[in-house]
Amino acid sequence: MLFTASSWLLEHLTILLRVSWIVGIGAILIASIPLRPFASFHRLVMGFARRGKLMNYSSASRPRFSVPQSYFLHFYLVGVIWTMFLLVCTLFFACTTTLPLSSESLRYSSVASQLAGSADSLSFAKPSSTLVKHTQQAWKTVFLLLMMEAQVLRRLYETVYVFNYSSSARMHVLGFYLAAPLSMCSLCVPEVYSYIITQAVHSVLRQRARITDIELKFLEYGNSLLKLGWWQWTGALVFMWGWIHQLRCHKILGSLRTGNQEETNEYAIPYGDWFEIVSCPHYLAEIVIYAGILIASGASDLTVWLLFGYVVANLTFAATEMHKWYLHKFDSYPRYRWSIIPFVC
Repeated sequence: MLFTASSWLLEHLTILLRVSWIVGIGAILIASIPLRPFASFHRLVMGFARRGKLMNYSSASRPRFSVPQSYFLHFYLVGVIWTMFLLVCTLFFACTTTLPLSSESLRYSSVASQLAGSADSLSFAKPSSTLVKHTQQAWKTVFLLLMMEAQVLRRLYETVYVFNYSSSARMHVLGFYLAAPLSMCSLCVPEVYSYIITQAVHSVLRQRARITDIELKFLEYGNSLLKLGWWQWTGALVFMWGWIHQLRCHKILGSLRTGNQEETNEYAIPYGDWFEIVSCPHYLAEIVIYAGILIASGASDLTVWLLFGYVVANLTFAATEMHKWYLHKFDSYPRYRWSIIPFVC
């Protein structure tokens, strides 16, 4: 029963992720319509987007389904572990399918596939062209997950060492750092899952038959990453551009709350870096980061496009409210700043 349910979930994973992102984007777009009939829906969606100063400013009472913003530590810790799990599984698949197996290992892999019930999924008995295609996709996915892991690791570091959250700062309990890395590898998750199960059975058979394990050749694996196309390396450069600026902007925000301010709701106007252009440069940097991931994916996967669309819609929606908060809070706030995207909004 459990195996059947997991098989169904894997088979429809891409569809489920795409539907989820479409629903999220649609809800934000509807909530953004500046008409009175949509006002209540706007407040509902804003309840999920609010955090920190916006949540304190918008509600005198403690919002439902919210947790202290310091819980970002747990949020990103789970994100790091989950992304690392997907990365290790995909990397194992990519590494062990990069090099050809001996005829004896191939025979045991075929037997293991049949015992694991995955003969119709990816196995070494498939044509070499199919295996090469899946392997290439796996290495691209490894590249994307490495980028995502760098992002969540940095956010975890910032939560511990950069930000000083006040005791009253809160955030909604929901987040999307679990679905985001899964969206990046949705095209190869069924093959990776099938392969991991197959290899588990294969390992038992290999131990019984006393077959030597596959020799790891790290130089070959490094070459596989270096052979990735210009889409991947261009995306990595865009990713690093956003990554560096988001770190700078977060340090600026973190420096505003020092000493006695940590336990108060006093706020100051941030200056420096992209803050000279927009009110929420850390959100703009996040968009740039996911634009880099989109480019690195080859910009051919609809799931990653929808993930990027959700990031843009969600952060633009939140940034607009944040910009209004700044204007309301500070009479001297720079009026030339845009909300999030220069010359657009």
